[in-house]
Amino acid sequence: MFKIGKLSLCSNIILSALAGVSDLPFRLLNRTFGASLAFVEMLNVRSLSYKSKKTKGMLITNVQDKPLGVQLLGKEEKYILRAMDILKPYTFDVLDFNAACPAKKVVRRGEGASLMREPKELKKLLSLVVKYASVPVTVKIRAGWDCDSARDVALQAEDAGIDALCIHGRTREQGYHGRVDYDSIRRVKKALRIPVIASGDILSAELAKKMVDETGCDAIAVARGCLGNPWIFQEIESIFTRGKPPERPSVETIISVMSGHLDAYVDFYGERIAIIKFRKFFSWYTKGFRRVRHLRTRASQAKTRGEMRAVIEQLNDNRGQ
Repeated sequence: MFKIGKLSLCSNIILSALAGVSDLPFRLLNRTFGASLAFVEMLNVRSLSYKSKKTKGMLITNVQDKPLGVQLLGKEEKYILRAMDILKPYTFDVLDFNAACPAKKVVRRGEGASLMREPKELKKLLSLVVKYASVPVTVKIRAGWDCDSARDVALQAEDAGIDALCIHGRTREQGYHGRVDYDSIRRVKKALRIPVIASGDILSAELAKKMVDETGCDAIAVARGCLGNPWIFQEIESIFTRGKPPERPSVETIISVMSGHLDAYVDFYGERIAIIKFRKFFSWYTKGFRRVRHLRTRASQAKTRGEMRAVIEQLNDNRGQ
């Protein structure tokens, strides 16, 4: 069991917020494989304040989608407060503040990872969020902007009254490339009293175990590692509890999960939009498969559920992985 404030989770394996990916069907799928907490896509406080239809659509949930976290991106206090006011009718369990997003359009506005350069400003914003939040508050940071500054930033964040801190072990300059700095995460863990959640290159059960062993973190957040690979949560749980992961899923299992994911997308979005959105998942699910380039081409051209399902079923003829 893992706790964030008063929230108790069944495990310490969390599904990160993934831009353009973390919709309701995706969250529900990963929950079935063991994600103990999932987040909606990162919400820009300005867009939420303006009641953007697209942004509010990201908040669609159901009773199976629990516990649920919401992640906010912003810097201006008036929009943060307005966004939190708009969120009041929604049911969620954790409120996360993003100080980690490395995207150029985000840091140009002084948001996301840009706040790694302004720890006192970040502390002020977090104090505001903590003051008005009715659920546990967390923050996501990076190892630093262009060098390791995470410990000092993390201490400022803890002083603001947050309940847990998530750290991605790369600087903003690294983005999602280069080596994860386990030492930076370990220094943060040693310095803080609150739980520390670690992320970065958790692409397999073995790398998840390495993260815990190297850093002493309390929990891990899986991001890119679950794309087309939802069973990673089961595998991590197995290596944590039994010392080894289970066998990788069979082709039949992969086909079954893909088909269920496709059906959930069609039910949620309608056929036309679902097929477009599912194309990238076809590529992710078939990573490591041999001789599937022609199938990926067909998947990228599919326009109906029947066409996409026919391509998925052809994976039975490409069993080499």
